[in-house]
Amino acid sequence: MDFPIFHIDFIGNRLLIAVDAILHVLINHAFAVGALPVVALLEFFGMRSKDPRWDNLAYRLLKIIFILTTTVGALTGVGIWFSAALVNPAAIGSLIRVFFWGWFTEWIVFVCEVSLIMAYFLSWQTAKRSPESKLKHLRLGIFLAAFSWITMAIIVAILGFMMDPGSWLTERTLLSGVLNPMYFPQLALRTTLAMVMGGITMICLTYLYTRNDREFRTLVTSAISRWSGAWLVGLILASIWYYQVIPDHMLANIPVAFATQEYVRWNGRLKVLLIVGLIYVGRILWVSVKRPGQVHGAKYLLSAVLLFAMLGQFERVREFIRKPFIIGNYMYANGIRVEDYPLLQRDGILQHATYAGIREITADNQASAGREVFEQACTRCHTVNGVNSIRAQLKNMYGDKPWQSEAIAAYVENMHGARYFMPPFPGNKAELNALAVYLASLQKRAAAFNGVQINGIPKPDHISTSISYGNLPHLATPHGEHH
Repeated sequence: MDFPIFHIDFIGNRLLIAVDAILHVLINHAFAVGALPVVALLEFFGMRSKDPRWDNLAYRLLKIIFILTTTVGALTGVGIWFSAALVNPAAIGSLIRVFFWGWFTEWIVFVCEVSLIMAYFLSWQTAKRSPESKLKHLRLGIFLAAFSWITMAIIVAILGFMMDPGSWLTERTLLSGVLNPMYFPQLALRTTLAMVMGGITMICLTYLYTRNDREFRTLVTSAISRWSGAWLVGLILASIWYYQVIPDHMLANIPVAFATQEYVRWNGRLKVLLIVGLIYVGRILWVSVKRPGQVHGAKYLLSAVLLFAMLGQFERVREFIRKPFIIGNYMYANGIRVEDYPLLQRDGILQHATYAGIREITADNQASAGREVFEQACTRCHTVNGVNSIRAQLKNMYGDKPWQSEAIAAYVENMHGARYFMPPFPGNKAELNALAVYLASLQKRAAAFNGVQINGIPKPDHISTSISYGNLPHLATPHGEHH
């Protein structure tokens, strides 16, 4: 409640973060975490066999990894910070308070990772001068792969915490936050998936670089297939482990994540799709090892596409099923802490919104006040006319007949009972009625929220800041997060 509202109506806050985050994760897992160990492995094979083809291929693969991770990968990583801080600054503030030293460590590791990949790539040719130099260079590659994994391992602790904080809710320590119930299962899943993705992606790129040397291509694909196949066994076990620790209320959100209420059917279908996909990838790797050179390149490409699709869908579903929370059992998706709800439902959210332009609701300003309530309570997930449009959902519910504010108010007040992925309404009765009046008005006039706005007030001199941080000790500093 202490921050201005940022909102772009045509894309929505959820999709804004999702596009950037999924792109970053795909690059990070497949190329940084999963592919770098393969490059080091190929360099090792070149040193052992004294065949320069291994070394040359490893260098060409590293060049692609270097370009992707230091451009698109790095920019989208920063983009996650930027977009998340704009969309839900309260959640980011809470996470920084809990994981300050974790993030501090992660940034040091990240700087080391960037330095290592630059040194590893730029020193490749000069390292060929002697076996001793080559051995040192290989060690550099191993350190790079390790630091890339450590970066992911730290961030996974935060992602697991957002799903289920576990004992942190009572202990409020960094260690209890890191060792949340989701941490090790999710780390195992992401590690093994990244290794399989990295291996198969490198096989696909190998096909591009070995078009005139099929004998060598067979040696490379067979070697990487062995590596990837071993990790695939771990991926299957990690998937089972991870699924078993997902809380039941999150599993109940899966059908909504797949846009259907048929939970049993889709839950079973999801398992089947995952199993069939993994079996197909496993079969391709098995044939590649047992009958080298017999697998067509298109099958490796299809395997890579399946794995990328699995990871992308995993990210989408993981982000949704933790609803109604942005931080499990601590903060709702609207950026309001669970323990602050009684205060806000008594006084109203506009009374405690630092940048609200309306404090008191009257008969004359009811629709305008409802618009501000919508911004504070709803725009982190909903738009007016864009992605996840509230207007489209109301039209599905009430059709073309006149929308009645009384019916909308009754629905919003109790919606979290039926739609358990929705947070309860955080305001008081007057704000509920004002919100309903505003939502009903969207049937005839639905002006979109666009650009960076401060609660819909276009001019700074309209902003009321009479409620200061000093007047809001309960909301200004989340209790226990400084530990």
